[in-house]
Amino acid sequence: MQHDEEMIKAAIQGDRLALQQLLKLEKEKLYRMAFTYVKNEEEALEIFQQTVLQAIESVHQVKKPQYFSTWLARIGINKALAVLKKKKKLVVMEEIKERRAEADSVDIAQQLDVATALGLLPDKYKTVLMLRFYQDFTVKQIANVMDCPEGTVKTALHRGLTMLKKDLKGVYADEGQRDFN
Repeated sequence: MQHDEEMIKAAIQGDRLALQQLLKLEKEKLYRMAFTYVKNEEEALEIFQQTVLQAIESVHQVKKPQYFSTWLARIGINKALAVLKKKKKLVVMEEIKERRAEADSVDIAQQLDVATALGLLPDKYKTVLMLRFYQDFTVKQIANVMDCPEGTVKTALHRGLTMLKKDLKGVYADEGQRDFN
């Protein structure tokens, strides 16, 4: 989302009202992105709040106003990944076994929802796909957010989409067969 460059410059210079307006425009995107990572409303809200707090504290560090949205998204992604990393440390082996048993018993059709399939992807693919298709970022913007070459982003997009197609193939194949029978 492109914002008024003058408003961004004002926010960088310390105008709290301008920053408040910018954050208000970005809040829904930031929350959705956080929720996609953690799949929990409370944690997503906490990530959103942490993102806003860090943005308020460090908006003066934004060097180029045109990258404000990218900068903000990067903060949100880093906060979400930190929460996931912390959660992974807390998971006990028994819980992993229970989850696998539950996942095996759950109806396949429920698992093949796009959001679920996206959630099962490794973080690097999930992040690239979310930025590209949920945030409408360009490959160049994603490369800036993830601090990697554009070629790496393109590869991650391709591999992530391939993994999603593989996970969703059964749903589309079943629907196609129903149409022809």
